[in-house]
Amino acid sequence: MLDADFFRRWMRAVAASVDREADRLTALDSAIGDADHGSNLQRGFTAVAAALEKEAPGTPGAVLTLAGRQLISTVGGASGPLYGTLLRRTGKALGDAAEVGEEQLAAALREGVDGVMKLGGAAPGDKTMIDALAPAVDALGSGFAAARAAAEEGALATTPLQARKGRASYLGERSIGHQDPGATSSALLIAALADTAEAGGE
Repeated sequence: MLDADFFRRWMRAVAASVDREADRLTALDSAIGDADHGSNLQRGFTAVAAALEKEAPGTPGAVLTLAGRQLISTVGGASGPLYGTLLRRTGKALGDAAEVGEEQLAAALREGVDGVMKLGGAAPGDKTMIDALAPAVDALGSGFAAARAAAEEGALATTPLQARKGRASYLGERSIGHQDPGATSSALLIAALADTAEAGGE
């Protein structure tokens, strides 16, 4: 079972990963976006880590709800509302339980991903964060490592796609050949989840 401490460690792991990969995310975004994806997420998840140090919510749902709220208030552009919606919806779906199982987390994350799809109007194949998140949630029933692999494969698979949503869609065919930064950062989020589980969070 996964408790609030596990979810706090997951969010700290995401913050550390985004910190390390911020330049790469921004480089990807410079090709097909505003060149600010890495710096925006870095600012957002740094704020999440700081808020969790200060408040230390007592349930998994409360940890993710707080994280989502922080992202919405500190991250500019589209990624703040999208990531904020993902985590807040997931947190809300987890409810007030002190501990949750992997199946509960998978079901809650699916609600979060559905919320992102509704907000952004994106579907799998549109070259967005959904291309990493949707397969990861589908694979989570087979374990955290399977979810990480599915997210990474999904992010890589955005390279030959033409963007149909978001700023990259304005480029038309010129968006082909570039890996989507949102799918890439989403794969980091799932990888951090798997790393946290492997470090003994279960």
